[in-house]
Amino acid sequence: MKPIFGVMRERRRYNQWVANETLEDFALRFTARRARRWSYLRVTNTALGSISFLALEAIGGAITLRYGFDTAITAIMLVGFLLFLTGIPISYYAAKYGVDIDLLTRGAGFGYIGSTVTSLIYASFTFIFFALEAAILSFALNLCFDIPIGLGYILNALVVIPLVTHGFTKISKFQAWTQPFWIVLHILPFVLLAAAGYDIDSWTAFEGFGPPEAGGMTLVMLGAASGVVFSLIAQIGEQVDFIRFLPEPKTRNDKAKWWGSLMCAGPGWTILGVAKMLAGSYLLTFAISTGVSSDIAADPNQMYFAAFSQVIENPILVLSLTGAFVILSQLKINVTNAYAGSIAWSNFFSRLTHSHPGRVVWMVFNVAIALMLMNLGVFGALETTLAVYSHVALAWIGTIVSDLVINKPLGLSPPHIEFRRAYLYDINPDGHGAMASACIVSFLAYFGLFGETAMSLSSFIALFTAILVAPLIAFTTKGRYYIARAAADIPKTLETCCICEYRFDAEDMADCPFYEGPICSLCCSLDSVCRDACKPFARIDQQTNQFLNWAFPKKIVILLQSRMAQFSILTSVIAGLIGGVLWIIRNQAGTDSFDITLTLIFSGLLFIVGVSVWLFILAHESQHAAWQESNLQSQRLMREVRAHQRTDAELQDARDKAEAASQAKSRYMMGLSHELRTPLNAIFGYAQILYKDPNTPPIRKEAVSVIRRSAEHLSGLIEGLLDISKIEAGRIEIYRDQIDFPLFMSQLAGIFEMQAAEKGLNFSYDV
Repeated sequence: MKPIFGVMRERRRYNQWVANETLEDFALRFTARRARRWSYLRVTNTALGSISFLALEAIGGAITLRYGFDTAITAIMLVGFLLFLTGIPISYYAAKYGVDIDLLTRGAGFGYIGSTVTSLIYASFTFIFFALEAAILSFALNLCFDIPIGLGYILNALVVIPLVTHGFTKISKFQAWTQPFWIVLHILPFVLLAAAGYDIDSWTAFEGFGPPEAGGMTLVMLGAASGVVFSLIAQIGEQVDFIRFLPEPKTRNDKAKWWGSLMCAGPGWTILGVAKMLAGSYLLTFAISTGVSSDIAADPNQMYFAAFSQVIENPILVLSLTGAFVILSQLKINVTNAYAGSIAWSNFFSRLTHSHPGRVVWMVFNVAIALMLMNLGVFGALETTLAVYSHVALAWIGTIVSDLVINKPLGLSPPHIEFRRAYLYDINPDGHGAMASACIVSFLAYFGLFGETAMSLSSFIALFTAILVAPLIAFTTKGRYYIARAAADIPKTLETCCICEYRFDAEDMADCPFYEGPICSLCCSLDSVCRDACKPFARIDQQTNQFLNWAFPKKIVILLQSRMAQFSILTSVIAGLIGGVLWIIRNQAGTDSFDITLTLIFSGLLFIVGVSVWLFILAHESQHAAWQESNLQSQRLMREVRAHQRTDAELQDARDKAEAASQAKSRYMMGLSHELRTPLNAIFGYAQILYKDPNTPPIRKEAVSVIRRSAEHLSGLIEGLLDISKIEAGRIEIYRDQIDFPLFMSQLAGIFEMQAAEKGLNFSYDV
C-alpha cells in the first residue's frame, strides 16, 4: 500500500543507506532471522572473546592491594555470584526476542525515549573501559617498543576502527582466529609458575596497603571492595550484543545447544571474569614479592612481565611474550567495546534527533571520547571512577532484572519485549522511578549520610533498592505505561516497509496510520514528520503536562512551563553535572591548589551553558511553532489529497460502469444487426431475382426496384448503428473497402440457392 504522502527520494535513499545490514549489523532494530545464521559455537566464542580484557586483572589486583587477600577474594566471589544471577534473565530475553540491551531496556520498564538515559549509561561503560584497556595496551607498547604513551593512545584508537566496521561478521572472524593463541598465552605463565614450584602462601597471607584496618576483613572493607567489582555489571550488555545472534532452536538437540550457548556466552562470562580477577590478585602479590613497586604492581603489564621473568631467563623472550599477550588481549576486548558503544550511541542519538548517519560514525565518536579519557589519565583513577559509576549501572541493571524476574511473571508488565516506537510510551515511570530511587538512596549512602557501614555497602543498596522498588511502582501504576496501543496483527512473513522499501520480519514492523502502510522500526524511529500521530497521548510532552497537572496547581504548572523556569531547570541540571565532574577531579588530585582554577573553569562553563540553554529554548519554541504551522498545512493537504482520492475513485468507478454498459450495448447491437440482416438479405436477394427475371412484368419491376433500394437503405442504417457501437466501445476500424466477408458469402449463397431451385438443382453452402 502506498502512503498518503509521497516520501522524498533523498529520504528514501538515506533510510536505505543506514539500513545496510553489513555495516549496521541491525543496530536500532530486531535481529532478523536471516542474520542468525551463525553456529552456536561461533556466537559463544565471539561473546567470550570479549572476556580477554586485562582490566579484570587490574581490578583484582587493585582491591587486593588496598584491602588484602581475604576481603578481595570474598568480594570477588560474592559479586561474581550476583553478576551471574542477574545475567541469566537478561541473556534469556535478549536471545529469545532477538534484541540488544537497549531494545531490551525499552520493553523492560523504561519506555522509548526514557531508555536514552540507559543508552548513555551503557555508552559510558564502553568508552570508560575502552580507555582503561587502551591505556594498559599503551603501557605495553611503551614497555616493548618504547613507543610514547600519547602516540600509543592514538594507535590503539585507530587500529580498532577497521576491525569493527562490519560488525559481527568481521568481529567473529577476528575472535575465532585469535582465541587459541590468547588461551595459550593466558595460561602459560601460570603453568610455568606451577612447574617452577611457586606456592600461594604469599598471596593468601597478603594484608594489603590500604586503610589501617587492612589486616582483616570487615563489613566496611568488603562493601568498599565489592563496589569496585560491581562496576562490571554492565558487561552483560556487551554479551547481549552478541547473544542476540543465536539462531532459534528447531529441534530438541538444538534447544539443548541453545541453552548451553546462552549460559556460556551470557552469565557464563562471570566465571571467566572471576578467574581473571583472582589471577590478577595473585599476580599482584607475586609481582610485589619479586620487588615490583606497589605503585605500579596493579598494572597487568607488570604482573605478567614479573610472572614470565621468574621462569624464563631470556629477557627478549619475556618481553615478547608479555607484549604479545597484552596486545592481543586488549585488541580482543576493545573491538567489543567499540562495537557495543557504536550501538549504544546509535540508539541514543536516533531517538533524540530522528537522524542516524550510520553505526560506523558513532563507533568513531565513541573511540574519540575514549581517546580523550586516556589523555586525562583515567587508569590512575581506576578505583574511584568505577566505584562511582557502579551505582548508576547497578540501578539500571537491577531495574531490568526486577521487571524480567518479578513484574512479567506476576503480570505487572507485558510478557513480551516490545521495543517499537509505534507501541511504546515515551516515558515509563516504572523503570525510571525504580532507577532514580536506587540512585538517590545509594548516593546518599555513598556520601556518608547513613553512616560508615551504609557508605561501604552503597553498591548493594543500589542493586536491591532497584529490584524492590520496580514491582512496587508497577503495581501502583498497574503497568499501564508499558504499551501505548495494541500492536496490529501482522502476518508472520517478510513485510515491505513503505518508506525504505526493504523487507523485514513481522516482529520488526508496525502499522503506521500516518503513512497508511507497514513501516519498519528503523524508519519509524527516524521519522520526524508524524510526531507520533498513532499515539499522541504517549509523547513525552503530553506525559510531562499530565504529570505537572496532577502534581501541582494550575498556576504553578503555568509558571513551570515558562521560559525562565525551563532555563533555570536546564541550566541547574547541566551545571550540577559539570560541578560533579570537577569535584571528582579535585578529589582525585588530592590537593586544594586547583580550587581557584576549577572555580574559574566552572564559571566560564556556566556562562557558556546559560547562553546555549537560552538559545536552545528559543530554537525549540521556533521549531514548535513552525511544526504547528506545517502540521496545519499538512492536515489541509491531507484532506485535499483524500478528497482527490475519493473523486478519482468515484470517477474511475463511473468509467468502469460506463465501459461495462458500452460493452453490453455493443454486444446487443451486434446481435440485433445479425438478426436483422438475415431476413433483410432474403428480401434483397429475392428482389434482385425478381428484378432480373424476364417473366416479371415491367410494371412490377418498378415496385421490385423500390423494395431493393429500401433493403439497401436499411442495410446501411444497420451498418451505421454497428459503427456507433464500435466507436463507443473503442474498437472502431474504418476502411473504405472493408466488407463483412462471411456475411457477404452468406448473402450470395442465398441468391444462388434460389436460382438453383428454379432450375431444379440442389445448391449447398458450407462454412
